[in-house]
Amino acid sequence: MEKRVILITGTPCVGKTTTAKQLTTRLNARYINLTEFAETHNLTMEKDAERNTIIINEQKMLKEMRQTIDAEEKPAIIVDGHFAAAVVPKDYVTRIFVLRRNPIELRGFMEKCGFQGNKLWENLASEILDVCLIEALQEHGKEKVCELDITGKTVDVVVDEIIAVLNENKKCGVGCVDWLGMLEREGLTEEYLRA
Repeated sequence: MEKRVILITGTPCVGKTTTAKQLTTRLNARYINLTEFAETHNLTMEKDAERNTIIINEQKMLKEMRQTIDAEEKPAIIVDGHFAAAVVPKDYVTRIFVLRRNPIELRGFMEKCGFQGNKLWENLASEILDVCLIEALQEHGKEKVCELDITGKTVDVVVDEIIAVLNENKKCGVGCVDWLGMLEREGLTEEYLRA
């Protein structure tokens, strides 16, 4: 049986890690958090002090991911990270789930996690402007990408939806979210697009 390599991506604080870990348990899969993977395998180039993030050597990560997937014995691998679409070999990827969360709800999650100032507004702008979705589409094409609006949903419900898609019991696609249009209708565009 061919290994399934499933990417869980989206803006920071959207719920990737919680979802990916529960999906890993349900599928008896291997879990890879890309930030931890990069640090463990010395795949970082430098630290962006202003944004408090690490900069990944994408070419080295692609090579290391290929070797890790090849060596894995479990039937599925769940990769968690907002830059997953760019650093997992395209020919290995089965499906990419781009988790989306209403920016009003997302802002609350981000503030609880300590996001503030430019980091808060840049990440909210990324969600509003579909940055992770666009990257996934550019890297892997429409056939593999599944956009899920998880606003107000429990992790169990989200994981059930993902499994339904993987088992071909539910269709998925892109275009279910229009945060910019929603913010415009509610008169909140200037408040949320400050970056």
